[in-house]
Amino acid sequence: MAAEIVNPRSDSNTGADSGSAPDEVFDPAFALHRGGKMAIQATVPVRDRDDLSLAYTPGVAKVCSAIAEKPELVHEYTWKSQVVAVVTDGTAVLGLGDIGPEASLPVMEGKAILFKQFGGVDAVPIALGTTDADEIVETVVRLAPSFGGVNLEDISAPRCFEIERKLQERLDIPVFHDDQHGTAVVTLAALRNAAKLTDRSLGQLRAVISGAGAAGVAIAKILIEAGIGDVAVCDRKGIVSAERDDLTDVKRQVAGFTNKARLTGSLEDALDGADVFIGVSGGTVPEKTVATMAKNSMIFAMANPNPEIHPDVAHKYAAVVATGRSDYPNQINNVLAFPGIFAGAMQVRASQITEGMKLAAAEALAAVVADELSAECVIPSPFDERVAPAVTSAVAAAARAEGVARR
Repeated sequence: MAAEIVNPRSDSNTGADSGSAPDEVFDPAFALHRGGKMAIQATVPVRDRDDLSLAYTPGVAKVCSAIAEKPELVHEYTWKSQVVAVVTDGTAVLGLGDIGPEASLPVMEGKAILFKQFGGVDAVPIALGTTDADEIVETVVRLAPSFGGVNLEDISAPRCFEIERKLQERLDIPVFHDDQHGTAVVTLAALRNAAKLTDRSLGQLRAVISGAGAAGVAIAKILIEAGIGDVAVCDRKGIVSAERDDLTDVKRQVAGFTNKARLTGSLEDALDGADVFIGVSGGTVPEKTVATMAKNSMIFAMANPNPEIHPDVAHKYAAVVATGRSDYPNQINNVLAFPGIFAGAMQVRASQITEGMKLAAAEALAAVVADELSAECVIPSPFDERVAPAVTSAVAAAARAEGVARR
């Protein structure tokens, strides 16, 4: 109702409004986005002089003075511990690529309202007018006193790895690149349940990841942490292996902890006999290659809007099929992870988000539907009300266990 009042919709397009959608035909997407998707709302009343004197001067001065004397009070008397900065430079937005900071804002606003809707966490979209890694780091460091956490979003690889690492080193609040770790957490949760459904353990599986960008690297790391049997990562030139002399620093690191079988060659070579396909790259995998995978395989083709392996093809060969789309079962959707991860970390005022906290999030997410498993249900729906509380509690407990909680 509030959104309707702030952003009234219309199915007419007279052309009188210079901000009208570029299409004369009514489009509900433009109608919904008119004026933006979010607004700031006060949590205290300002109805009269007494309210004003408490919410602002002179009452606010007492609180400011107390925080100046005891800085940790900022968490109790401001919204700092409840708000996340959603930071982007607009270089890797959804499937749109480098569209710039202004064009990224609808996505960042969307991310902010998902934080609130699914995790009860306030978030502020911040689109930066620079793509320089050091400038982004310096800007976020200077903004950090206003926030309890930083969610990096839609920043292209390999800069995203450097930016996240440097911010984690310099800040004492959670810094989390959702394109990496949110995807990885949800993928691991779904894979745990898919393995259980097919009477296997993670340690018995050999996985192949198509895509060596932010998501692919993070998925490889978390699968290794979780104890998968083996995983090979493939980029456009084939399997990322130590034998190649064209690897970036990040891919060289990936080659060091993956591919125990020392496979070489193409994606097709890697998939021969593989138990799991994880696609985070786009492109198309030929059906004849899919047919070479192991019996009872698992296919997570997550490119949007076109999965690397169409579900109709995947179902011919795989026991479990997942995509990134909402119109097929088993959607690998980051919204299952990031709201609860931040809510749990900020609940205990964690100084960082550790690997153990991510693993705990994946285990909690998998457990939500552990008693309801089927080929079409290895991961819960984003609208399952059990998800956020389960992930929040697990992450908070893991933060305490790992010694990064401060309350």
